Amino acid sequence: MLLLVTYALYVGLSLAITIWVGRTLNKNGRVFLIENFEGQEALADSINHLLLVGFYLVNIGFMSLALRYGEKPSDAVGAVEFLSTKIGLVVVVLGVMHFFNMNMLVKLRRSKLFKAFAPKPTDSLDHEFPAQAMNQNS
Repeated sequence: MLLLVTYALYVGLSLAITIWVGRTLNKNGRVFLIENFEGQEALADSINHLLLVGFYLVNIGFMSLALRYGEKPSDAVGAVEFLSTKIGLVVVVLGVMHFFNMNMLVKLRRSKLFKAFAPKPTDSLDHEFPAQAMNQNS
C-alpha cells in the first residue's frame, strides 16, 4: 500500500510541476519568442504552442519511464527519499530542457536560414503578393 501511495504522490506532484512550469514558460516565453522572431507574433505563437506540446510529451514520457527505476520504498523514510529523488530528477530534466530550447531558439535566430526566409514584420501582403492584392482591390 505504501508503494502505491508513493507512486501516486510522485505522478501527481510531477504532473503538477510539469503543468505549472509549462504554463509559466508558455505565458512568459511569448515575449521572448516575439522578440526572437523579430516581431512576428503569429510565428512566435505557433512555435510557443509547439514547444509546449513537445515539453509536455517529453516530460510525461520521462516521468512514466522513470517510475520503474530506483529502489522501492519499504518505509516512510524510504518513501520520502524516493519522492525527493524522483521529483528532483524531473525538475532537473525540466531545467535542462528549458535551457536547451532557449539555446536552440537563439541559434535559430542567428542562422542564415532564418534571415533568408523570415519575412520582416513590417512587410505587408500587398508587397509580397501584388497580383493577389490587386484582385482584392477590384
